[in-house]
Amino acid sequence: MNLHEKTLTKKTLYAGRILALELQEVELPDGRRAPRELIRHAPAVGVLARRPDGVFIFVRQFRKAVERVMLEIVAGICEPGEAPAATAARELREETGYTAATLVELGSAFATPGYVDEQFTLFFAELNPVTGATEHDEDERVETVALTRAAFERMLVAGEVADAKTLAAWLLFEKKLGG
Repeated sequence: MNLHEKTLTKKTLYAGRILALELQEVELPDGRRAPRELIRHAPAVGVLARRPDGVFIFVRQFRKAVERVMLEIVAGICEPGEAPAATAARELREETGYTAATLVELGSAFATPGYVDEQFTLFFAELNPVTGATEHDEDERVETVALTRAAFERMLVAGEVADAKTLAAWLLFEKKLGG
């Protein structure tokens, strides 16, 4: 079965600091035409981090799009030309003050591929024991949260973790590294 859609036209409706909105007209396999509204987003990373004592480090921040405070892994957008591992190390230091003793790539995932091309490269970091100062963006309010495995898993079961990159990173960590 042919599932491919042929792009006929593209028009950028908005281009901002971190994303662009694009309207496309596509041709479906049966010849019909359809519109597609797409968000173009820079590549990003997410980092599931663990201290030497076995405690995991997360961040909590308000997310305006969903009007709620979310518990998440450390994450951020790759700067132009920046390798995902470099972004992961930078974001970890900026958001939590921790540095990675080791950084293992777990895999990647698309945030919401129905209309966004944002792809996260996910990492697991074993942290160095000493923390430094955080370097949050001027408009960023981030709280560092330390959780034991048991506490995080209780939150998972209770439905208190709703961030897709965090859920994907935990699953990949469990399946690839055995936790």
